[in-house]
Amino acid sequence: MNFKPHDYQTYAIEYIENHPVSAVFLDMGLGKTSITLTAINDLLFDSFEVHRVLVIAPLRVARDTWKAEAEKWEHLHSLICSVAVGTEAERKAALMKPADIYIINRENVQWLVEESGIPFHFDMVVIDELSSFKNHNTKRFKAVLKIRPKVHRIVGLTGTPASNGLMDLWAEFRILDMGQRLGRFITRYRTDYFMPDQRNGQIIYSYKPLPFAEDAIYRKISDITISMKSTDHLKMPELVSSEYSVSLSDEERDHYEKLKRELVLSLGDGEITASNAASLSGKLSQMANGAIYDVAGNPISIHDRKLDALEDIIEAANGKPILVAYWFKHDLARISDRLKKLHIPFSRLDDADSIRRWNNGEIPVALIHPASAGHGLNLQSGGSTLVWFGLTWSLELYQQTVARLWRQGQTSETVVVQHILTKDTIDSRIMKALSQKEHTQTALINAVKADLTI
Repeated sequence: MNFKPHDYQTYAIEYIENHPVSAVFLDMGLGKTSITLTAINDLLFDSFEVHRVLVIAPLRVARDTWKAEAEKWEHLHSLICSVAVGTEAERKAALMKPADIYIINRENVQWLVEESGIPFHFDMVVIDELSSFKNHNTKRFKAVLKIRPKVHRIVGLTGTPASNGLMDLWAEFRILDMGQRLGRFITRYRTDYFMPDQRNGQIIYSYKPLPFAEDAIYRKISDITISMKSTDHLKMPELVSSEYSVSLSDEERDHYEKLKRELVLSLGDGEITASNAASLSGKLSQMANGAIYDVAGNPISIHDRKLDALEDIIEAANGKPILVAYWFKHDLARISDRLKKLHIPFSRLDDADSIRRWNNGEIPVALIHPASAGHGLNLQSGGSTLVWFGLTWSLELYQQTVARLWRQGQTSETVVVQHILTKDTIDSRIMKALSQKEHTQTALINAVKADLTI
Protein backbone atom coordinates (compact mmCIF):
# COMPACT_ATOMS: atom_id res chain seq x y z
CA MET A 1 0.00 0.00 0.00
CA ASN A 2 1.29 3.44 -0.94
CA PHE A 3 1.71 5.93 1.89
CA LYS A 4 0.31 9.35 1.04
CA PRO A 5 0.85 11.39 4.19
CA HIS A 6 -1.51 14.16 5.21
CA ASP A 7 0.08 17.56 5.81
CA TYR A 8 0.09 17.01 9.55
CA GLN A 9 1.81 13.64 9.11
CA THR A 10 4.53 15.19 6.94
CA TYR A 11 5.00 17.87 9.59
CA ALA A 12 5.33 15.28 12.36
CA ILE A 13 7.75 13.15 10.35
CA GLU A 14 10.03 16.12 9.69
CA TYR A 15 9.75 17.20 13.32
CA ILE A 16 11.02 13.84 14.55
CA GLU A 17 13.84 13.87 11.98
CA ASN A 18 14.92 17.41 12.91
CA HIS A 19 14.75 17.01 16.70
CA PRO A 20 17.04 14.44 18.34
CA VAL A 21 14.79 14.71 21.40
CA SER A 22 11.08 14.98 20.67
CA ALA A 23 7.80 14.61 22.52
CA VAL A 24 5.05 13.96 20.01
CA PHE A 25 1.57 14.15 21.50
CA LEU A 26 -0.64 12.66 18.80
CA ASP A 27 -4.33 12.13 19.43
CA MET A 28 -5.82 8.69 18.84
CA GLY A 29 -6.28 7.85 15.17
CA LEU A 30 -3.67 10.20 13.70
CA GLY A 31 -1.30 7.41 12.65
CA LYS A 32 1.56 7.86 15.10
CA THR A 33 3.06 4.45 14.25
CA SER A 34 3.30 5.06 10.50
CA ILE A 35 4.60 8.59 11.14
CA THR A 36 7.35 7.36 13.44
CA LEU A 37 8.30 4.41 11.23
CA THR A 38 8.65 6.75 8.24
CA ALA A 39 10.94 9.03 10.24
CA ILE A 40 12.99 6.02 11.39
CA ASN A 41 13.23 4.79 7.81
CA ASP A 42 14.57 8.17 6.67
CA LEU A 43 17.07 8.36 9.55
CA LEU A 44 18.30 4.83 8.85
CA PHE A 45 18.59 4.85 5.06
CA ASP A 46 18.61 8.49 3.89
CA SER A 47 20.58 10.51 6.41
CA PHE A 48 22.27 7.49 8.11
CA GLU A 49 21.93 9.20 11.48
CA VAL A 50 20.83 6.06 13.32
CA HIS A 51 21.71 2.41 12.93
CA ARG A 52 19.85 0.41 15.58
CA VAL A 53 16.44 1.38 16.97
CA LEU A 54 14.58 0.15 20.06
CA VAL A 55 10.82 0.58 20.34
CA ILE A 56 9.26 0.23 23.80
CA ALA A 57 5.48 -0.28 23.70
CA PRO A 58 2.53 -1.84 25.53
CA LEU A 59 2.52 -5.62 25.09
CA ARG A 60 -0.26 -5.94 22.53
CA VAL A 61 1.04 -3.01 20.52
CA ALA A 62 4.61 -4.35 20.65
CA ARG A 63 3.48 -7.80 19.57
CA ASP A 64 0.94 -6.89 16.90
CA THR A 65 1.10 -3.30 15.70
CA TRP A 66 4.60 -2.05 14.89
CA LYS A 67 5.78 -4.90 12.66
CA ALA A 68 2.37 -5.13 10.94
CA GLU A 69 2.45 -1.39 10.24
CA ALA A 70 5.93 -1.66 8.68
CA GLU A 71 4.70 -4.50 6.47
CA LYS A 72 1.58 -2.57 5.49
CA TRP A 73 3.27 0.34 3.72
CA GLU A 74 5.32 -0.11 0.56
CA HIS A 75 7.92 2.55 1.43
CA LEU A 76 8.73 0.69 4.69
CA HIS A 77 9.30 -2.77 3.23
CA SER A 78 13.07 -2.45 3.57
CA LEU A 79 12.75 -2.14 7.35
CA ILE A 80 13.59 -5.30 9.25
CA CYS A 81 11.69 -5.54 12.53
CA SER A 82 12.31 -8.05 15.30
CA VAL A 83 9.67 -8.44 18.01
CA ALA A 84 11.19 -9.35 21.38
CA VAL A 85 8.21 -10.58 23.41
CA GLY A 86 7.34 -13.94 24.94
CA THR A 87 9.60 -16.18 26.99
CA GLU A 88 13.12 -15.16 27.94
CA ALA A 89 14.54 -17.50 25.30
CA GLU A 90 12.25 -16.02 22.64
CA ARG A 91 13.17 -12.47 23.64
CA LYS A 92 16.89 -13.20 23.54
CA ALA A 93 16.59 -14.89 20.15
CA ALA A 94 14.71 -11.88 18.76
CA LEU A 95 17.28 -9.43 20.14
CA MET A 96 20.17 -11.40 18.62
CA LYS A 97 18.67 -11.41 15.12
CA PRO A 98 20.02 -8.89 12.58
CA ALA A 99 17.38 -6.15 12.33
CA ASP A 100 16.87 -2.41 12.04
CA ILE A 101 14.17 -2.07 14.69
CA TYR A 102 13.80 -4.16 17.83
CA ILE A 103 10.43 -4.00 19.57
CA ILE A 104 9.97 -4.90 23.24
CA ASN A 105 7.09 -4.55 25.65
CA ARG A 106 7.56 -2.06 28.48
CA GLU A 107 7.31 -4.74 31.19
CA ASN A 108 10.60 -6.24 29.95
CA VAL A 109 12.65 -3.05 29.78
CA GLN A 110 14.27 -3.72 33.15
CA TRP A 111 15.09 -7.27 32.06
CA LEU A 112 16.71 -5.97 28.86
CA VAL A 113 18.83 -3.38 30.65
CA GLU A 114 19.77 -5.21 33.83
CA GLU A 115 19.29 -8.95 33.39
CA SER A 116 19.47 -10.03 29.75
CA GLY A 117 23.24 -9.75 29.42
CA ILE A 118 22.76 -8.29 25.94
CA PRO A 119 24.82 -5.10 25.37
CA PHE A 120 22.68 -1.99 24.94
CA HIS A 121 23.81 -0.86 21.50
CA PHE A 122 20.73 1.11 20.47
CA ASP A 123 21.32 4.68 19.28
CA MET A 124 17.62 5.57 18.99
CA VAL A 125 14.75 4.76 21.35
CA VAL A 126 11.04 5.25 20.72
CA ILE A 127 8.72 5.08 23.72
CA ASP A 128 5.21 4.33 22.52
CA GLU A 129 2.83 5.57 25.24
CA LEU A 130 5.25 7.81 27.08
CA SER A 131 2.57 8.32 29.73
CA SER A 132 3.28 4.80 31.04
CA PHE A 133 6.61 6.20 32.31
CA LYS A 134 5.02 8.96 34.40
CA ASN A 135 5.90 7.26 37.71
CA HIS A 136 9.55 7.90 38.60
CA ASN A 137 9.52 5.11 41.20
CA THR A 138 8.89 2.28 38.75
CA LYS A 139 11.56 -0.16 37.66
CA ARG A 140 10.90 0.58 34.00
CA PHE A 141 11.56 4.31 34.53
CA LYS A 142 14.83 3.65 36.39
CA ALA A 143 15.98 1.16 33.76
CA VAL A 144 15.45 3.59 30.88
CA LEU A 145 17.09 6.39 32.84
CA LYS A 146 20.15 4.20 33.33
CA ILE A 147 20.76 3.75 29.59
CA ARG A 148 19.51 7.18 28.49
CA PRO A 149 23.02 8.75 28.17
CA LYS A 150 23.91 6.10 25.55
CA VAL A 151 20.98 7.06 23.32
CA HIS A 152 21.51 9.78 20.70
CA ARG A 153 17.89 10.08 19.62
CA ILE A 154 14.69 9.56 21.59
CA VAL A 155 11.01 9.99 20.75
CA GLY A 156 8.16 9.95 23.24
CA LEU A 157 4.72 9.24 21.80
CA THR A 158 1.39 9.59 23.59
CA GLY A 159 -2.07 11.04 23.29
CA THR A 160 -2.46 11.50 27.05
CA PRO A 161 0.69 13.23 28.37
CA ALA A 162 -0.80 14.57 31.61
CA SER A 163 -3.64 12.18 32.39
CA ASN A 164 -3.40 12.87 36.13
CA GLY A 165 -2.17 16.46 36.01
CA LEU A 166 1.05 18.38 35.52
CA MET A 167 2.97 16.28 38.04
CA ASP A 168 3.06 13.45 35.47
CA LEU A 169 5.24 15.47 33.11
CA TRP A 170 8.41 15.48 35.22
CA ALA A 171 9.22 11.79 34.84
CA GLU A 172 8.30 11.76 31.15
CA PHE A 173 10.59 14.67 30.31
CA ARG A 174 13.31 13.50 32.71
CA ILE A 175 13.67 10.49 30.43
CA LEU A 176 13.52 12.52 27.25
CA ASP A 177 15.93 15.38 27.96
CA MET A 178 17.69 14.04 31.09
CA GLY A 179 16.34 16.88 33.21
CA GLN A 180 17.33 19.88 31.09
CA ARG A 181 13.89 21.50 31.08
CA LEU A 182 11.99 20.42 34.17
CA GLY A 183 14.99 19.62 36.35
CA ARG A 184 16.87 16.51 37.36
CA PHE A 185 15.03 15.96 40.65
CA ILE A 186 11.31 15.60 41.37
CA THR A 187 11.69 17.44 44.68
CA ARG A 188 12.97 20.56 42.90
CA TYR A 189 10.16 20.30 40.34
CA ARG A 190 7.59 20.16 43.14
CA THR A 191 9.20 23.13 44.89
CA ASP A 192 9.38 25.25 41.74
CA TYR A 193 5.89 24.64 40.38
CA PHE A 194 3.63 23.25 43.11
CA MET A 195 2.39 23.84 46.62
CA PRO A 196 1.13 21.28 49.16
CA ASP A 197 -2.59 20.60 48.85
CA GLN A 198 -3.97 17.82 51.04
CA ARG A 199 -1.83 17.13 54.09
CA ASN A 200 -1.84 15.85 57.64
CA GLY A 201 0.79 17.72 59.63
CA GLN A 202 4.12 17.07 57.92
CA ILE A 203 2.67 14.35 55.70
CA ILE A 204 1.70 15.73 52.28
CA TYR A 205 -0.75 13.63 50.27
CA SER A 206 -1.08 15.78 47.16
CA TYR A 207 0.16 18.94 45.48
CA LYS A 208 -1.54 21.60 43.38
CA PRO A 209 0.12 23.80 40.73
CA LEU A 210 1.17 27.32 41.62
CA PRO A 211 -0.72 30.03 39.68
CA PHE A 212 2.04 30.50 37.10
CA ALA A 213 2.98 26.81 36.81
CA GLU A 214 1.04 25.79 33.71
CA ASP A 215 2.40 28.54 31.47
CA ALA A 216 5.93 28.16 32.84
CA ILE A 217 6.00 24.39 32.31
CA TYR A 218 4.57 24.63 28.80
CA ARG A 219 7.18 27.22 27.82
CA LYS A 220 9.96 25.02 29.19
CA ILE A 221 9.01 22.00 27.07
CA SER A 222 7.69 23.75 23.96
CA ASP A 223 10.95 23.58 21.98
CA ILE A 224 10.91 19.76 21.84
CA THR A 225 7.16 19.16 21.92
CA ILE A 226 4.39 19.14 19.34
CA SER A 227 0.78 18.13 19.79
CA MET A 228 -2.03 17.38 17.41
CA LYS A 229 -5.66 16.58 18.07
CA SER A 230 -7.62 14.34 15.76
CA THR A 231 -10.45 16.86 15.58
CA ASP A 232 -8.04 19.36 14.01
CA HIS A 233 -6.89 17.07 11.22
CA LEU A 234 -9.49 14.35 10.64
CA LYS A 235 -13.19 14.40 9.92
CA MET A 236 -14.30 12.90 13.20
CA PRO A 237 -17.86 11.94 14.11
CA GLU A 238 -19.67 14.11 16.61
CA LEU A 239 -19.05 12.99 20.19
CA VAL A 240 -22.15 13.22 22.38
CA SER A 241 -21.72 12.70 26.12
CA SER A 242 -24.71 12.25 28.41
CA GLU A 243 -25.59 11.15 31.93
CA TYR A 244 -28.28 8.73 33.05
CA SER A 245 -28.92 9.32 36.74
CA VAL A 246 -30.33 6.83 39.23
CA SER A 247 -31.09 7.33 42.93
CA LEU A 248 -30.59 5.31 46.10
CA SER A 249 -33.51 4.54 48.38
CA ASP A 250 -33.46 5.98 51.89
CA GLU A 251 -32.23 2.69 53.33
CA GLU A 252 -29.51 2.33 50.72
CA ARG A 253 -28.49 5.95 51.31
CA ASP A 254 -28.19 5.23 55.05
CA HIS A 255 -25.89 2.27 54.34
CA TYR A 256 -23.78 4.40 51.99
CA GLU A 257 -23.44 7.29 54.44
CA LYS A 258 -22.67 5.00 57.38
CA LEU A 259 -19.80 3.30 55.55
CA LYS A 260 -18.53 6.69 54.41
CA ARG A 261 -18.67 8.03 57.98
CA GLU A 262 -17.60 5.03 60.10
CA LEU A 263 -15.58 2.93 57.57
CA VAL A 264 -17.46 -0.14 58.82
CA LEU A 265 -20.80 -1.54 57.76
CA SER A 266 -22.71 -4.74 58.57
CA LEU A 267 -25.05 -6.08 55.90
CA GLY A 268 -26.84 -9.33 56.69
CA ASP A 269 -24.17 -11.89 57.49
CA GLY A 270 -21.41 -9.85 55.88
CA GLU A 271 -19.19 -7.08 57.17
CA ILE A 272 -17.57 -4.38 55.07
CA THR A 273 -14.54 -2.45 56.22
CA ALA A 274 -12.46 0.29 54.62
CA SER A 275 -8.93 0.53 56.02
CA ASN A 276 -7.96 3.82 54.37
CA ALA A 277 -9.13 6.52 51.98
CA ALA A 278 -8.25 4.55 48.85
CA SER A 279 -10.12 1.50 50.13
CA LEU A 280 -13.13 3.64 51.05
CA SER A 281 -13.17 5.16 47.57
CA GLY A 282 -13.33 1.69 46.03
CA LYS A 283 -16.04 0.53 48.43
CA LEU A 284 -18.20 3.58 47.77
CA SER A 285 -17.81 3.08 44.01
CA GLN A 286 -18.95 -0.50 44.42
CA MET A 287 -22.01 0.59 46.40
CA ALA A 288 -22.86 3.19 43.76
CA ASN A 289 -22.72 0.42 41.14
CA GLY A 290 -25.01 -1.83 43.18
CA ALA A 291 -22.91 -4.41 45.04
CA ILE A 292 -19.99 -4.55 47.43
CA TYR A 293 -17.38 -7.09 48.56
CA ASP A 294 -17.39 -8.04 52.24
CA VAL A 295 -14.25 -8.85 54.25
CA ALA A 296 -14.37 -12.44 52.96
CA GLY A 297 -14.42 -11.26 49.35
CA ASN A 298 -18.04 -12.23 48.73
CA PRO A 299 -20.22 -9.77 46.79
CA ILE A 300 -23.30 -8.44 48.61
CA SER A 301 -26.08 -6.98 46.49
CA ILE A 302 -27.14 -3.43 47.38
CA HIS A 303 -29.43 -2.31 44.55
CA ASP A 304 -30.24 -2.90 40.89
CA ARG A 305 -30.68 0.74 39.85
CA LYS A 306 -27.84 0.75 37.33
CA LEU A 307 -28.89 -2.62 35.91
CA ASP A 308 -32.39 -1.24 35.35
CA ALA A 309 -30.90 1.84 33.67
CA LEU A 310 -28.73 -0.34 31.43
CA GLU A 311 -31.78 -2.38 30.49
CA ASP A 312 -33.62 0.83 29.54
CA ILE A 313 -30.68 2.00 27.43
CA ILE A 314 -30.45 -1.33 25.60
CA GLU A 315 -34.19 -1.32 24.93
CA ALA A 316 -34.07 2.26 23.64
CA ALA A 317 -31.18 1.32 21.32
CA ASN A 318 -33.64 -0.99 19.52
CA GLY A 319 -31.03 -3.48 18.37
CA LYS A 320 -28.20 -1.03 17.85
CA PRO A 321 -24.94 -2.56 19.21
CA ILE A 322 -23.81 -1.28 22.60
CA LEU A 323 -20.38 -1.44 24.23
CA VAL A 324 -20.59 -1.53 28.03
CA ALA A 325 -17.59 -0.61 30.19
CA TYR A 326 -17.54 -2.17 33.66
CA TRP A 327 -15.01 -1.87 36.49
CA PHE A 328 -15.56 -4.50 39.22
CA LYS A 329 -15.89 -8.26 38.78
CA HIS A 330 -19.28 -8.21 40.43
CA ASP A 331 -20.35 -5.61 37.84
CA LEU A 332 -19.52 -8.13 35.13
CA ALA A 333 -21.33 -10.96 36.92
CA ARG A 334 -24.46 -8.93 37.61
CA ILE A 335 -24.61 -7.44 34.10
CA SER A 336 -24.16 -10.92 32.63
CA ASP A 337 -26.95 -12.36 34.79
CA ARG A 338 -29.35 -9.57 33.79
CA LEU A 339 -28.59 -9.98 30.07
CA LYS A 340 -29.13 -13.74 30.31
CA LYS A 341 -32.53 -13.19 31.95
CA LEU A 342 -33.43 -10.80 29.15
CA HIS A 343 -32.21 -13.32 26.53
CA ILE A 344 -29.94 -10.69 25.03
CA PRO A 345 -26.85 -12.15 23.32
CA PHE A 346 -23.63 -10.67 24.71
CA SER A 347 -19.93 -11.36 25.03
CA ARG A 348 -16.87 -10.06 26.82
CA LEU A 349 -14.31 -8.58 24.47
CA ASP A 350 -11.32 -10.46 25.83
CA ASP A 351 -9.80 -12.24 22.84
CA ALA A 352 -9.25 -11.87 19.10
CA ASP A 353 -12.33 -13.90 18.19
CA SER A 354 -14.74 -11.84 20.31
CA ILE A 355 -13.26 -8.62 18.91
CA ARG A 356 -13.70 -9.95 15.36
CA ARG A 357 -17.33 -10.89 16.04
CA TRP A 358 -18.02 -7.45 17.54
CA ASN A 359 -16.54 -5.67 14.51
CA ASN A 360 -18.58 -7.93 12.23
CA GLY A 361 -21.79 -6.83 13.97
CA GLU A 362 -22.45 -10.26 15.49
CA ILE A 363 -22.61 -9.12 19.16
CA PRO A 364 -25.55 -6.90 20.25
CA VAL A 365 -23.99 -6.11 23.65
CA ALA A 366 -20.25 -6.28 24.32
CA LEU A 367 -18.69 -5.99 27.77
CA ILE A 368 -15.22 -4.56 28.21
CA HIS A 369 -12.94 -3.59 31.08
CA PRO A 370 -11.13 -0.25 30.53
CA ALA A 371 -7.76 -1.78 31.44
CA SER A 372 -8.11 -4.16 28.48
CA ALA A 373 -9.50 -1.53 26.12
CA GLY A 374 -6.24 0.29 25.66
CA HIS A 375 -3.82 1.16 22.93
CA GLY A 376 -4.10 -0.46 19.53
CA LEU A 377 -7.60 -1.93 19.93
CA ASN A 378 -9.98 -1.01 17.09
CA LEU A 379 -13.67 -1.49 17.85
CA GLN A 380 -15.20 1.27 15.73
CA SER A 381 -16.60 -1.13 13.12
CA GLY A 382 -18.90 -2.83 15.64
CA GLY A 383 -20.87 0.10 17.00
CA SER A 384 -21.00 3.73 18.03
CA THR A 385 -22.54 3.67 21.53
CA LEU A 386 -20.55 3.30 24.74
CA VAL A 387 -22.18 2.95 28.16
CA TRP A 388 -20.14 3.45 31.33
CA PHE A 389 -21.71 1.20 33.97
CA GLY A 390 -18.86 1.89 36.40
CA LEU A 391 -16.33 4.70 36.16
CA THR A 392 -12.55 4.81 36.51
CA TRP A 393 -10.48 7.56 38.13
CA SER A 394 -7.90 7.20 35.34
CA LEU A 395 -8.29 9.79 32.58
CA GLU A 396 -5.97 7.76 30.36
CA LEU A 397 -8.08 4.59 30.65
CA TYR A 398 -11.25 6.64 30.21
CA GLN A 399 -10.04 8.39 27.06
CA GLN A 400 -8.55 5.24 25.58
CA THR A 401 -11.83 3.38 26.07
CA VAL A 402 -13.85 6.17 24.43
CA ALA A 403 -11.32 6.24 21.58
CA ARG A 404 -12.06 2.60 20.75
CA LEU A 405 -15.26 3.89 19.10
CA TRP A 406 -14.59 7.61 18.57
CA ARG A 407 -11.78 7.35 16.07
CA GLN A 408 -10.88 7.41 12.40
CA GLY A 409 -12.81 4.71 10.54
CA GLN A 410 -16.02 5.16 12.56
CA THR A 411 -18.78 5.18 9.94
CA SER A 412 -21.50 6.61 12.19
CA GLU A 413 -21.87 10.39 12.19
CA THR A 414 -22.32 10.38 15.96
CA VAL A 415 -20.64 8.48 18.80
CA VAL A 416 -22.70 8.45 21.98
CA VAL A 417 -21.08 8.00 25.40
CA GLN A 418 -23.56 7.48 28.22
CA HIS A 419 -22.59 7.47 31.89
CA ILE A 420 -24.88 5.73 34.37
CA LEU A 421 -24.37 7.71 37.58
CA THR A 422 -25.84 7.20 41.02
CA LYS A 423 -26.92 10.59 42.40
CA ASP A 424 -25.09 12.10 45.36
CA THR A 425 -22.40 9.43 45.43
CA ILE A 426 -18.74 9.17 44.55
CA ASP A 427 -19.77 8.82 40.89
CA SER A 428 -20.19 12.60 40.71
CA ARG A 429 -16.73 13.17 42.18
CA ILE A 430 -15.15 10.83 39.67
CA MET A 431 -16.86 12.58 36.74
CA LYS A 432 -15.70 15.95 38.07
CA ALA A 433 -12.13 14.69 38.52
CA LEU A 434 -12.07 13.36 34.95
CA SER A 435 -13.30 16.71 33.72
CA GLN A 436 -10.63 18.64 35.64
CA LYS A 437 -7.87 16.34 34.41
CA GLU A 438 -9.16 16.76 30.88
CA HIS A 439 -8.94 20.55 31.31
CA THR A 440 -5.29 20.31 32.38
CA GLN A 441 -4.39 17.96 29.56
CA THR A 442 -6.25 20.01 26.94
CA ALA A 443 -4.41 23.14 28.09
CA LEU A 444 -1.09 21.35 27.71
CA ILE A 445 -1.92 20.06 24.25
CA ASN A 446 -3.16 23.45 23.08
CA ALA A 447 -0.03 25.14 24.44
CA VAL A 448 2.29 23.05 22.32
CA LYS A 449 -0.03 22.42 19.38
CA ALA A 450 1.74 22.07 16.05
CA ASP A 451 1.26 25.03 13.76
CA LEU A 452 1.25 23.56 10.26
CA THR A 453 1.28 27.00 8.68
CA ILE A 454 4.88 27.69 9.69
